[in-house]
Amino acid sequence: MQDKTLTFSLGDDREREIRSILVTVYNALKEKGYNPINQIVGYILSEDPTYITTNHNARSLIRRLDRDEILQTLLKDFLSE
Repeated sequence: MQDKTLTFSLGDDREREIRSILVTVYNALKEKGYNPINQIVGYILSEDPTYITTNHNARSLIRRLDRDEILQTLLKDFLSE
């Protein structure tokens, strides 16, 4: 067992791609009348793609992302000053 803390980091290009996909998914869900935050949280917690609409190819787009990547990007944006 290691005593050192492992680090995880995404590149800036990948973070931009993740943000772009999340905005597209959010807008697609909103357009269809869903609560986008609840639906995206449901997807992140379960990784069940049926939480995400197929509108604007949102389901296929979000499945390109790892949940770890999504969470890291969201936390980084939320906690940035």
